[in-house]
Amino acid sequence: MAGQPDTEPRNQDQMDCEREPAEDEWKSWQRGQVRNTLHLVSAAAQWILLLACLIYLGIDSLQPSTPPNNKVPWTHIRYTGKAIEGVAMNLTAEVGSIQIRNGSIMITCDGLYLVSIKGVIHFPDLEEEDLLKLTLWKTDKMTSRALCEQTVQDSDKVDLTTVLYLFGQDNITLLTSCNATVADLSFSLVLLSMRCKM
Repeated sequence: MAGQPDTEPRNQDQMDCEREPAEDEWKSWQRGQVRNTLHLVSAAAQWILLLACLIYLGIDSLQPSTPPNNKVPWTHIRYTGKAIEGVAMNLTAEVGSIQIRNGSIMITCDGLYLVSIKGVIHFPDLEEEDLLKLTLWKTDKMTSRALCEQTVQDSDKVDLTTVLYLFGQDNITLLTSCNATVADLSFSLVLLSMRCKM
């Protein structure tokens, strides 16, 4: 019996030694669980913020870029008359908010414009192999150049639809490459997207 008391504290020490690593392992596991939970919450918050940003950008990009008060610059012109070679046609606006001065369409806002020109052009003085060119001409403070051309054959119909980027202070005119008679020419110009404030 004298040996029993010696073994009892030894067994107690042994149990304490075994219990300490188990407790340390348990605490370590709990810390890992807390860390994993924090990582999970952080990742979920990041995904929610990313989704919110994408929704915000998506909604913003779906809104049309129209000028305030829905005042979209546009004009519609009808022209019937003579066209002299190299001279701008004397256009006048039938309806619309874009001004026309001395036959030139005055562009006041940078942006993409839808241009539509339709009608009939007669040019009996040309020889068979000659072609008439209807040119949309741009003049600004520094330069003057052709924006686009439509070739017309044998007193043919004109049907031109295009999108052009025009700048504020541009003047747009319509020319022919030879003398001709224009019948019921319809010219429309509409701002699609803008880069200025009205």
